[in-house]
Amino acid sequence: MYIPTPLDTQLLRDRAAQLAGQIERNRSGQLSDDHLRPLRLQNGLYLQRHAPMLRIAIAYGMLRSDQLRGLAAVARRYDRAYGHFTTRQNLQLNWISVDDTPRALADLAEVGLHGIQSSGNCLRNITSDVLAGIAQDEILDPRPYAELLRQWSTFHPELSFLPRKFKVALTGTPEDRALAQVHDLAFEVVRADPEAVFRVRVGGGLGRTPILGPILKEELHWSDLLSYTHAVMRVYNEVGRRDNLTKARIKILVKTLGIDAFRDLVEEAWLSLRDGAAKLASQDLQRVCAQFQEPDWLHGAALTSEPFGDDVALHAEWSRWLQRNRHSIRHKGYAAVLIPLKGGQRAPGDASSDEMERIADLADQFSQGFVRVSHAQDLVLPAVVERDLPALFLALRALGLHRSVGGLIGDMVACPGGDYCSLANARSIPIAQEIAARYESLDRQESIGPLDLRISGCMNSCGHHHIGHIGILGVDKDGAAYYQLLLGGHSGHGAPAALGSVIGKAFAEDEIADAVEEVLDLYLELRLPGEPFRRTVERLGKEVFAQAADRVRRPADGHAPGSSTVFDQALLKTQADT
Repeated sequence: MYIPTPLDTQLLRDRAAQLAGQIERNRSGQLSDDHLRPLRLQNGLYLQRHAPMLRIAIAYGMLRSDQLRGLAAVARRYDRAYGHFTTRQNLQLNWISVDDTPRALADLAEVGLHGIQSSGNCLRNITSDVLAGIAQDEILDPRPYAELLRQWSTFHPELSFLPRKFKVALTGTPEDRALAQVHDLAFEVVRADPEAVFRVRVGGGLGRTPILGPILKEELHWSDLLSYTHAVMRVYNEVGRRDNLTKARIKILVKTLGIDAFRDLVEEAWLSLRDGAAKLASQDLQRVCAQFQEPDWLHGAALTSEPFGDDVALHAEWSRWLQRNRHSIRHKGYAAVLIPLKGGQRAPGDASSDEMERIADLADQFSQGFVRVSHAQDLVLPAVVERDLPALFLALRALGLHRSVGGLIGDMVACPGGDYCSLANARSIPIAQEIAARYESLDRQESIGPLDLRISGCMNSCGHHHIGHIGILGVDKDGAAYYQLLLGGHSGHGAPAALGSVIGKAFAEDEIADAVEEVLDLYLELRLPGEPFRRTVERLGKEVFAQAADRVRRPADGHAPGSSTVFDQALLKTQADT
């Protein structure tokens, strides 16, 4: 990962001091609240439902152990001793004060962290695959290119006051683990030899109008990464809507113009930018790569024995953990280990300061000080010697961070929702907690198999509900919180991305967990042997699941008139397919 230079650190110190001055001028009446707003947002400072919130950028999800300790320290010193890891590889502090924010950012500057461009109408924190650089199927490590883009875009005046926020992702694998298709701009490596070439997507996004980003350019040489991005942003700046907040995202511009017309505008803008100051040369890439610090991969050792064979219960626990939370990587004798921040009464993605410090200790002990943040609100240790996996398992077990839920319903994603966010229509955390309690049993989770459940408290889709196998969206209905149920989504991990759609009417807060359970019970009844949930939904259609969910609103003595026909047809189809 990239190690900040002394200049990087000084820039972050200066930015924290600048924000302190802006807040002081606001307090003294020299700077209005309206003028302060874009300035504080570009440093990650929001005013939320109950208190200010500080969003801290974690560039393409990479952390060192000292940075994780730094996050733990500011959470303890300036907040309530916990933080929330988000679906865009950031950390949020939900109870910080405005006056404490510059002090927190000054502390974070010393470990190379900040809140710059994590909010506001600018190019946001750049994200990538949690396994970037170590994935077995990787064509090219995208992180140095993400770092080049990050350095160029930070403080860029033309990218600081866009029509709306702008999210960018890079991925280096054929399989999309970076959610590339739901970003405003995304770069997918298509080949590395003789030099890196990217496919470019534009106009993806979720929210009120979910769209999978179409291909803007099939092949872009890496040296044109910055200039082409600049051309896209220039067109967006000049043509994008600024008079209507709901129509200001670039996805609406692309959809309105059409991808071909938008491409023509970008190519025209690129003519004057392609060979300018943003043209990259090999020395630019070498400069960034020289600042990368990577694990020493020379001392891998395989797991050669069964460590807990004499303890039947512990052996079963270990076997599950090894299957669900260990990821094979390209380096022999090493593995990446998932640390789920899920389960029990924990809000998905939350970690206490104590937990962050303990995980930082484990990173030093088992992963050469490296940690990563995933889009699914979990942490990953990317460089664990396989021989050390039993010791790491026991250490995580002692902390209660060993739950074997990778890829299962227990690893659900949820935004903070109405408990914190001023934009939310409904609470997300209690729904996640109730569903987690119902599926606390790992046996029950494994009986369902792979399942991606995602919950958002409003249509902004911070919980990515559109791309979950099951999505839950909080909506307002005459002043009361209700929840829509979506089926058919997919994040692109293991298959092409797909957007889910709403089935039926919204459910009351005390009905939505029952509705999810009805859907999953029907799946278990009608699936073919080995058939995952999303395949069953594709095979049988969503209507049969919609009617199953509707049972929670109807008398327990049967279906609504005519509904049995749908179930009978689904059962007959399953019998025929079997």
